[in-house]
Amino acid sequence: MLVYVINKHGEPLMPCKPRKARLLLKQGKAKVVKRTPFTIQLLYGSSGYKQPVNLGVDAGSKHIGISATTEKKVLFEAEVELKNDIVELLADRRQYRRSRRYRKTRYRKARFSNRKKPDGWLAPSVQHKIDSHIKIIGKIHKMLPITQITIEVAQFDIQKIKNPDIQGVEYQQGEQLGFWNVREYVLWRDGYRCQGRKGCTNKVLNVHHIESRKTGGDAPNNLITLCEQCHRDYHAGKLKLNLKRGPSYRDAAFMSIMRWAVYNRLKELYQNVKLTYGYITKHTRIKAGLEKSHMVDARCISGNPLAEPLDSYYYFKFVRGQNRQLHKANPKKGVRQANKAPRYVYGFQLFDKVEFQGQECFIFGRRSSGYFDLRKLDGTRIHPSANHKKLRLLERASTLLCERR
Repeated sequence: MLVYVINKHGEPLMPCKPRKARLLLKQGKAKVVKRTPFTIQLLYGSSGYKQPVNLGVDAGSKHIGISATTEKKVLFEAEVELKNDIVELLADRRQYRRSRRYRKTRYRKARFSNRKKPDGWLAPSVQHKIDSHIKIIGKIHKMLPITQITIEVAQFDIQKIKNPDIQGVEYQQGEQLGFWNVREYVLWRDGYRCQGRKGCTNKVLNVHHIESRKTGGDAPNNLITLCEQCHRDYHAGKLKLNLKRGPSYRDAAFMSIMRWAVYNRLKELYQNVKLTYGYITKHTRIKAGLEKSHMVDARCISGNPLAEPLDSYYYFKFVRGQNRQLHKANPKKGVRQANKAPRYVYGFQLFDKVEFQGQECFIFGRRSSGYFDLRKLDGTRIHPSANHKKLRLLERASTLLCERR
């Protein structure tokens, strides 16, 4: 474990051992500014000796690997879990908004479609991932004197993944070429036959979403042909079908969009930013004889794969900051229930880091009676209903939770 140090002006210095940090705190020459990762600020002027520190970033759509290294030692390593529920949350918001408008303004006049998205607009789910990369890199820049950032980017040829033999003009002729819409293509693909019960002869055909439309979309690999009767029985629970959608290329699409956006943002904010590619990282990792993981890949990306690792690492998780849903989704007896809760319950709020029976954990659920659901960031349940009197507050909640492992 290392203690991270910043000078009295807030600029990062090289980290120190816990023993030295204890002495500085005991002598009144430093103060604690952050508990996790443990960071102190000097209260006196220092020479500011620094070494070259390389930051390797293994970019991803679900997890980010981070490793800050010198030529001989690893100074900081972390794995970051990104939010992946934004598409579903926006779909829920759209559903609530439409139903509310229907209740309030049933005969609302049509609006002209003259609204234009600003240049450089990205979907909120992609924008969050880009902002998360920038945020975590900025957080480390405040802790360590980073001299160089190397980020791994990737571009995926999704059409070639689907069809390895594709070439030339075929890239302009997708699988739906010659069809009016997706529905017509799906019916043709399934031979205009019901894919439900065997021997079904019903000629009235529907197109069924395997995953919910709001999360799975209208992609052909999420659609299947069912006759009207099988479709009705399936949704009524009378018919069981073992349906699985085809492979999703959402993560590959995210990475293809994100790669230049993240790189260009970093170049605007910091100096000495470099790119690398996955095949280089893989070659470096195999040559060094290291196991595959997000943090090990980041260490290889930093250019110091053989640096001496630390005995622990940090796990970050992005969580939702606010829940603006005014009412619960399922009304009882036709009455919509309010979805309101006080910010603090017995002095604690959601995602506060607390100590319970010698263990550090987070509040994942609260009850007005003062009994809380306590868990680790990986979902491990510490206690389903712990009394608030047995908890000790360690850190207030934020949208970026952190624990040392």
